[in-house]
Amino acid sequence: MDAGPRKTTLTLIPDMKPLRAFFVMLVLCAGVRASESVVLLQPGETLTYRVGWGLLGHAGDMKITSATETLDEVVHTRVNTTTATRGLVRALYSFDGDASMLFDASDGNLLSATARTRSSKNRTHASITFDHDKREADYIDHLKPARSSTLIVPEGRPMDLMTALIQTRVWSLKAGDSRDVLVLFDDDFYSLKITAEREETISTPKGPRKALLLVPRMIGKPKGMFRRGGEVRVWVSADADRLPLRFEVKLKVGTAFAVLTSYQPPDKPGPTADAPKQP
Repeated sequence: MDAGPRKTTLTLIPDMKPLRAFFVMLVLCAGVRASESVVLLQPGETLTYRVGWGLLGHAGDMKITSATETLDEVVHTRVNTTTATRGLVRALYSFDGDASMLFDASDGNLLSATARTRSSKNRTHASITFDHDKREADYIDHLKPARSSTLIVPEGRPMDLMTALIQTRVWSLKAGDSRDVLVLFDDDFYSLKITAEREETISTPKGPRKALLLVPRMIGKPKGMFRRGGEVRVWVSADADRLPLRFEVKLKVGTAFAVLTSYQPPDKPGPTADAPKQP
């Protein structure tokens, strides 16, 4: 590996402050189904989360929205994510992030993505465009062009960590089941095994709800946040809605979490069209 500048991609950034790292990860919390030929979020669907860190029960908010977009007479799905700190936390640590992902509505492939983050001391602006025929991806750092590069995409459907967790919504896993995914981390690709651990009853803003606990683990030598002893967990509602109710990222300095507070179903009938408007 050369000694050139370290590339930054549209993924979790593990070497920043823990709170910033979690918010940056949440900015990219949208995804596609790995085995089905449709986009995970349907047009009009909206998920809103309350974000917390340690004893701070409401450190910020995150919203994921989806809409149809037609380009050159081809129908695509645009998924937008916005994340920001709020209240006392914002006074101490200002953070705003937004990401936009464009998916092919016919096969669910991610075509391009753009992400920006802004905090008191840091700014990022990066984009990535995929050429699935060539198995390549052009990554552009708009603030530090020297870090731009062309990535070779391995066989499979790579995604960032949060995309891998969101897509579990459509797997219909049962306790004891697992599935492997290919994850993009900086300029490297690695494999994760996501396992359905057990069913639990968890607290939600609307009361107790049964959910399936899913845990991703590294296959092979740990990298990134996993190398630092990090642990990620996601609870997906154990019903036909299969809504991602809660995310947790446990690090040595505490646990960050995102809790689903409201849900808006799609504009048209789809896999989640009968889901309630509140989680």
